[in-house]
Amino acid sequence: MINFNRADAFLILFLSVILLTSCEKVINLDLDSGEKKYVIEGVLTDQPGTTKVLISQTKDFDEDNNFPGVPGATVSITESGGTTTLLTPTSSGVYEAPNLVGVVGKDYTLSVSVNGSSFTAVSTMSTRVNLDSIFVTDEFLFTDTRKIVNAVYKDPPGRGDNYRFIQYVNRVKENKVLVQNDDYTDGRMVTAKLFYFSDDEDDVGIINSGDTVRIDMLCIDPAVFRYWFSLDRSATGGSGQATPSNPVSNLQGGALGYFSAHTLQTKSMVVP
Repeated sequence: MINFNRADAFLILFLSVILLTSCEKVINLDLDSGEKKYVIEGVLTDQPGTTKVLISQTKDFDEDNNFPGVPGATVSITESGGTTTLLTPTSSGVYEAPNLVGVVGKDYTLSVSVNGSSFTAVSTMSTRVNLDSIFVTDEFLFTDTRKIVNAVYKDPPGRGDNYRFIQYVNRVKENKVLVQNDDYTDGRMVTAKLFYFSDDEDDVGIINSGDTVRIDMLCIDPAVFRYWFSLDRSATGGSGQATPSNPVSNLQGGALGYFSAHTLQTKSMVVP
């Protein structure tokens, strides 16, 4: 259920290049190695078989883009007023507890100990808001008419509900961040347009008739919403800051990433 990727957690570095005129010259750049940080991506849902934590590390600017998992960590999740569950390593850097299912309204504390470092995060499993339906519309986008998936739900009265949507097209997960809250939709019936952008530079992100689309709706807590919202703003340059920053994490101890306890609903359809 969970596709971890480099965009979830990263250190952003800017490289200044000096342009010399009048002659050609090879410039050797002596870059200081940045401090390596652990990247922790944890998920607990109200569905069995979905609890998973991935641990990796950042790399220096000149290293490759492979991010192997970090083995040998001790990972646990504790329910408020309840028990502590130790996650089992299933592959390098991947820790799972397939029988652990979250309960709405409960706080969950993730604890990670690895190579002498300790990290914690707390996430609350928010109220489940029903995903009513999904449907496809033709929308004029840029210079073309494209098919867009819409998700319909009824936001409950009372501000503070936060949502994340994950979109799959023909079983391929889209990595674009799709989050929203109820600041302007409190207590209303909502139709969320889930615009589709492929990560493949050769693919303009078009959904065609006959494609199978799947939408996951996650009801997330405010801290997790802030993480995904700030990640999206940093990645798209929409923060208004001269220098982008790392997303706002709910992890304590200096690690990058997030821990999210949320409800999970899924709907699929074949595009007409």
